[in-house]
Amino acid sequence: MDKFRIAVAEGDGIGPEVVAEAIKVLDEIASRFNHEFVYEKVYIGGIAVDKFDDPLPDSEVEKILSCDALFFGAVGGPKWDNLPRQKRPETGMLKIRKALGDFANLRPAKVFDELVDASTLKPEVVQGIDILVVRELIGGIYFGQPKGIVEEDGIKKGINTMVYTEPEIERIVRLAFELAMQRRKKLTSVDKANVLDVSQLWRDVVDRVAKDYPEVEYNHLLVDNAAMQLVRNPKQFDVIVTGNIFGDILSDEASMLTGSIGMLPSASIGGNVGMFEPIHGSAPDIAGLGIANPIAQIESAAMMLKYDFKLDKEAEIIEKAVDMVLKMGYRTPDIMSEGKRKVNTQQMGDLIAKTIGDVE
Repeated sequence: MDKFRIAVAEGDGIGPEVVAEAIKVLDEIASRFNHEFVYEKVYIGGIAVDKFDDPLPDSEVEKILSCDALFFGAVGGPKWDNLPRQKRPETGMLKIRKALGDFANLRPAKVFDELVDASTLKPEVVQGIDILVVRELIGGIYFGQPKGIVEEDGIKKGINTMVYTEPEIERIVRLAFELAMQRRKKLTSVDKANVLDVSQLWRDVVDRVAKDYPEVEYNHLLVDNAAMQLVRNPKQFDVIVTGNIFGDILSDEASMLTGSIGMLPSASIGGNVGMFEPIHGSAPDIAGLGIANPIAQIESAAMMLKYDFKLDKEAEIIEKAVDMVLKMGYRTPDIMSEGKRKVNTQQMGDLIAKTIGDVE
């Protein structure tokens, strides 16, 4: 029996609701394939502020680093918006990313055939979309120094610094090429090399690394053009690799091609412990109502099995179970359409967990 220790951070808002449904699915996988998943509850975000007066205490970091993976819900909410920056839930997220050393954030944007009509774009534009955004996660403008708000001659000035070293760029770019080799062998690098020196260095490194992957067709796009092309012709993309701030924006844009941000998972890998979470936020306005879509969290569990535990078959079964439930016509409110059967958060989790046993 294979045993895996999973740090589970439910977080805030709808986090506990959707995490609970994903755990059901993981337990079904464990039962079917004779694995043992041991869950260690940890606290990150607003819930940690309430409990410890700290969005991520060092004691919680130690627990997470002792596990094989971090399975995470969401953080934040208006309750904590007016706290000093160091005590806000989002600060806990930045701290754990740095502690884990996960430099690569993988965000797939895939349109299920059953949900083509859920997108705001025409069906012929979005049908068949299968994009993987590879975002650098622990460098760039979110972490560069100097940073902060200073006052000079009575005038306040905000400072953030975009910094990337050549090795930081190379490791994320090389990973993106490796992932492209496993997919359709097409890669797009996104930068702002026409005005940013750091982007010119990024582009130079991509050109150099590309020589090691002659089978991969690659190109460069400026970030503003890339944003336009994602809406105009998204099917041209396979793997997109980019820096932290551009990846943050473009991956959210790509997510909306699918019709609902509640459908999309993410994986942060490359460091000490992988982190797996949906890309949606904590959605405090619907917390406790039982209407949140748990599919992104469940798909994040599949990514954890695939990328951290190397359980490719088990990950594929989760993905097929999700697809089967959608084909049966079940929908949470965010993806509901005429003629389908509306279900709540718990019912969707139950359906997918039950279907695990039916997947061939």
